[in-house]
Amino acid sequence: MTELARPIGIGFAARGKVSEVVDWAEQARRYGIHSVWMHDSLFERDAVTYASAIASHVADIRVAMGALSTYTRTPALISMTVSALDEMAPGRVILGLGTALPLRLAQLGIPYNPEQGVESVSKAIDLLRAMWAGQRVPSATPNLPPVQPMYPPVHRVPIYIAAYRTPFLQLAGEKADGYLARPAESIPNMKRLIEKLRAASLQAGRDERAVDVAGYLLTHVDKSRREALNRAKREPFVIYMMSVLSNFSLEQAGFEPALRDQIMAAWRTEDYHKAAELIPDDMLDAFMLCGTPEQVAEGAARFNQAGMDTPIIQPVVQEDDQVQLALKAASLYGSMSTAESRTAAGSAQPVEISGARVENKLNPLESAWRKFSAWVEIARPFSFTASSIPVLAAGAIALTEAKFDWLLFLLALAASVLLHMGTNITNEIFDVRNGVDSITSPRASMALLKGRLSEKEAFGLVGGAFLTAILLSIPMILARGWPVIGLGLLGLILGYGYTAPPFQYKYKALGLPMVFILMGPLMVMGAYFVITGEINALSFVVSVPIGLLVTAILHGNEWRDIADDARFGIGTLSALMGRKRAHFVFISLITSAYLAVVLGVLLNILPQGSLLAVLSLPFLVRSIRTSELGINGQQRAIAKIDLETAQLHAAFGILYVIGLAMGGGL
Repeated sequence: MTELARPIGIGFAARGKVSEVVDWAEQARRYGIHSVWMHDSLFERDAVTYASAIASHVADIRVAMGALSTYTRTPALISMTVSALDEMAPGRVILGLGTALPLRLAQLGIPYNPEQGVESVSKAIDLLRAMWAGQRVPSATPNLPPVQPMYPPVHRVPIYIAAYRTPFLQLAGEKADGYLARPAESIPNMKRLIEKLRAASLQAGRDERAVDVAGYLLTHVDKSRREALNRAKREPFVIYMMSVLSNFSLEQAGFEPALRDQIMAAWRTEDYHKAAELIPDDMLDAFMLCGTPEQVAEGAARFNQAGMDTPIIQPVVQEDDQVQLALKAASLYGSMSTAESRTAAGSAQPVEISGARVENKLNPLESAWRKFSAWVEIARPFSFTASSIPVLAAGAIALTEAKFDWLLFLLALAASVLLHMGTNITNEIFDVRNGVDSITSPRASMALLKGRLSEKEAFGLVGGAFLTAILLSIPMILARGWPVIGLGLLGLILGYGYTAPPFQYKYKALGLPMVFILMGPLMVMGAYFVITGEINALSFVVSVPIGLLVTAILHGNEWRDIADDARFGIGTLSALMGRKRAHFVFISLITSAYLAVVLGVLLNILPQGSLLAVLSLPFLVRSIRTSELGINGQQRAIAKIDLETAQLHAAFGILYVIGLAMGGGL
């Protein structure tokens, strides 16, 4: 399963074949979509049945019921239902709670009072949590024994409150895990509701962002925005939704209630053609998402920027072609970077207005900057500490021994970084070519995937980086002789062959040991030889903690991508270990780096100053905490574990180098 960079849900109504919805949920899982939400609507089919089928047939994805009514299902019944679901999908169940529409309750003859509705949901939350914890619940009728749940305790189930009135928002801020926005909500009103929700959380003594905000986004996807809008207007459900919008919702979005009344009159007479003519494009834009998959993804990004943490893409037409396009839109949104999301939310992407396409043309400077940013993205400069720290450490040793040569040091540093850059780009090229990286991959650079850079251009960058490194090695060869050629060729071959044929040793469970050797002992000892013309045992000891942390960067990447690598038959060492052992090895690698330094000082091999590296412990704690979340089922927590480990390596390495340069003094 691919893990998206941020959560996105897919919503379905409880209609059609159960098996078909299960198949769509499985496809959503493969896309890396966060959750499947089954909308529970009176007089359609039972949403719980669909959710149960998904929970029992689809692994990994979260299964949400949004929202069950406390008026039609008693809290005790809901607790029993969730207990059974929790066995099928342990730790993956989400519960939405509400009261149901007053109109539907009236049709069933169920009396509804707004104040009692809030109390009903509040009491239900308390009762559910008590019963799921296995607690005895006092009888609702005096003089009867308490109720004892006859099922095992349930994994923690997040409870989302589905409502929009202020008392419900206050209740959500006080005790809920999430807030579920109704379909056809506008961004202006969404912002207003979220402000109330955040204020309620603070008033209850909780963190301002204690409550996750999710919301159904009615969606129609087509080949163009014009076709999507035209088809959406012909859908009776869309016409109905536009005809029942409240006066306040319309005013918040800038529309007159009179327009709604005209649409409602046409809907009641089933004059859908007239109703479609009455609905303006900007009305649909305000209350739903219409367009191509890319435009729907951008629309979801606008809701995200307005405060919606988990958008839920819900296709208006629940047919396979629409679901496939909705899944694509969801995966595009989920793979957007924060910067891309802000760009999309700010409407900086090309947009269509009344069927005419309006392009934001770039001037030559902007085009050059875009190309340069693609080069930077595919080179992954955040990882360059992995190649620079070893050379800096070698330089620090040489400095304390009065054998330092500035020119050779700088040449070795530049050549190492260039070889690393070429390796990074080669890795990206072949991961994309082999299908390992896709548009939904959490840490793919997207420069190749989104066409910002061609494969030919990427190979050009590889050639340029490697050629420049070779040219820089000439003065080093003249100064230190033929061993430099051997070191350079070994680094070049191992770097290029990481994912490129014929070696591709990353795919053969050799990535971790080879990277430890290459970017630990080989690079530190090689750089020390270039700078001083000598090789000594100290440079090897110094290299060990550096090599362990560099290996941890790679291992974190492999651990996160185990599912994708297994799907493509890639035999990384992490994939062969399995998740639990991979987690243990990750913890072992990062903690062993610190132990190696301490042991080196205790044995009087390393200078006392190297203990300065221990000041990077907060980064170690963060990495351990992140890894614990990942192994306990929160895969999204380790989406950037390679970046976090690189930051740990940088903090540790810089302090380590400073300490080595200080020698015995602290």
